[in-house]
Amino acid sequence: MKFGIAIFPSKSVQDEANSFRKRYDPHYALIPPHITLKESFDADEELIEELTSELKTIANGLEPFTINVNKVSTFAPVTNTIYLKVEPIQILQDLSEELQEGKFPRKQEHTFVPHITIAQKLSHDEYSDVFGQLKMMNLQYEDTIDRFQLLYQLENGSWTVHETFVFGKE
Repeated sequence: MKFGIAIFPSKSVQDEANSFRKRYDPHYALIPPHITLKESFDADEELIEELTSELKTIANGLEPFTINVNKVSTFAPVTNTIYLKVEPIQILQDLSEELQEGKFPRKQEHTFVPHITIAQKLSHDEYSDVFGQLKMMNLQYEDTIDRFQLLYQLENGSWTVHETFVFGKE
């Protein structure tokens, strides 16, 4: 089964992202707006039990933190993906790195860039058009993060929460 680890931002940030995703992201119906902490990986129930214990320990050692989203950016020319840029902060970087160590599968195809995808799989012309409009937007979101989620993928390709890990909670 495929699993992943993500942070879901507040409803206001998700609403902003979804206002674009419903038009420009074919994964709109598969998963809510999120910040991917660990890309999808395969695991069986035994490994998930071990990882769940590890994730509880990690979450217990964290305090809530604030993220800032203040512009639209892109992964072009690698892909025609457009995203809300989450300002990189050390705690996010450290958390992402910690989820690549120990018992966690070490499958990380891309360098960790905290972001919330709002458009992907666009043609070149559509990408140029959409990014040209969105990059001029004035965005300013501050969001408090106090948890992350272990997700699993259903047979229809959608993702659902397996367990939520609240920071600083024993």
